[in-house]
Amino acid sequence: MNLVERAKNIVLQPNQEWPVIAGEPADTKSLFAGYAMPLAVIPSIAAWLGLSVIGVSAGILGTYRAPIVGGLGVAILSYVLGLVSVFVVGLIIDALAPSFGGEKNNVQAMKCAVYAHTPAWLGGIFNLIPALGVLALLAALYGLYLVYLGLPVLMKAPREKAVGYTVVVVLCAIVLTIVVSAISGIIGFTGGGVGSAGMLRGGADSILGSARPQAAPDSVLGKLDTLSKKTEESGSSSGMNPQSLRAMIARLDLGKLEAMK
Repeated sequence: MNLVERAKNIVLQPNQEWPVIAGEPADTKSLFAGYAMPLAVIPSIAAWLGLSVIGVSAGILGTYRAPIVGGLGVAILSYVLGLVSVFVVGLIIDALAPSFGGEKNNVQAMKCAVYAHTPAWLGGIFNLIPALGVLALLAALYGLYLVYLGLPVLMKAPREKAVGYTVVVVLCAIVLTIVVSAISGIIGFTGGGVGSAGMLRGGADSILGSARPQAAPDSVLGKLDTLSKKTEESGSSSGMNPQSLRAMIARLDLGKLEAMK
């Protein structure tokens, strides 16, 4: 199997490629070592370079970058947990097959899970530019269509039940994503309360926040922080969210604010 040809064919002509995949001899090890692992590194490395090297533009406040080493740690974590998620999705596809008139087959289920993730992995290159992250999400959504096309071929599920089969698999995958995000939060890379909104982005934000130096009390930022603390002590009866105010203040570029004094 040529990795490049397979990736191109499953994205551009899935109806022709799924029957070819179904007839190929394979096992879980070969699917992950020969296909999933090389491609899954794309979004993780791209996100690391995007956040730590290119950075996130914040207009007049400059460009924010995550620390190189800390960002790499987040990328490695996202890579490992991403592969684990693909494996679990394969198990889910196999377990659900009889419920939708299909046949249980662990290898075929793993093929479906692995190859359907191809658009998400390839689209992960857009993470190089954080502002284009939505394009990576759109690429991942195309993988849902690949699952829909692949289930009848690989799992022998009736075509009329493919939609329901796909929906249940996707719902299980969403729950899995939430669980993975919770695990990553416990490990400590994503910061407190990041949840399922984006493990990698949340982790980088946590690192950025913890790396900020504290402002001197008599500086512009220090005075703003003092004001926000007083606002927090006085309560939120006015409808303002003091925690949000302090969070925004904590993320300001100290150097540029001091230059504006």
